[in-house]
Amino acid sequence: MEHLAPIIDLGGFRLDLAALLMIVISSVVVFILARVCVSKLSVDNPGKMQNFLEWVVEFVQSIIGMATDYKRGKVYLGLGLTLIMYIFVSNMLGLPFGIVTEPAHGAHSASIFGFDLPSAAEGEHAAYSWWKSPTADAAMTMALSLAVIVLSHIQGLRHNRKHYLKHYFEPWPFFFPINLIETIAKPLTLGLRLYGNIYAGEVMIGVILGMGWVGIPALLVWQGFSIFVGAIQAFVFTMLTMVYIGQASIHEDH
Repeated sequence: MEHLAPIIDLGGFRLDLAALLMIVISSVVVFILARVCVSKLSVDNPGKMQNFLEWVVEFVQSIIGMATDYKRGKVYLGLGLTLIMYIFVSNMLGLPFGIVTEPAHGAHSASIFGFDLPSAAEGEHAAYSWWKSPTADAAMTMALSLAVIVLSHIQGLRHNRKHYLKHYFEPWPFFFPINLIETIAKPLTLGLRLYGNIYAGEVMIGVILGMGWVGIPALLVWQGFSIFVGAIQAFVFTMLTMVYIGQASIHEDH
């Protein structure tokens, strides 16, 4: 059985409905988690969720401190908290289970809201996968990386214009093309690193599931490893975001 992405064509744009659904679910989960953490704040008797939130805040503060000058970079604390929580939750969503739907018996494709979904290959029976990690979709991770890179350039022009523009011609003016290529490569490496690690993990889970009951021990081990990888990737993405913002808008020597 062939597992297909539920993609529709809307005005020339190919939209992956599963990716859009999971992006919304990730946002809702992070919002609920944040609200629960701050719902019963107390100075004298902090609860477990408040302690967890304080630990996350301190962790992100340490990330900013390692990446740049914290006194000037602390304004990006909210951005760091949002990124690390959203990416970690997104990385984890594809681990526990999957949701697959099939078209009518004997059909090679299906439709939704009047839009046709992709067809299975000749002789194959289609099945559409609706549950995955949003970060296992390259379009999502590239959009996220592009957003933070654009933000770093905007902040560089706003707060550190002279040194931001100067660094493109350092150490010598003929290094400009190389520095420009480096700038263009940043969103590619940032987004593809996250996508590649999470997508490969979910592919491996699918392979292990195909082994039947024999693969259960391996699945448990791999899911534990996937949690570790998901946490590391959320940390790396947040750290590099703070490094790029710090280089562009805070540091005066690049």
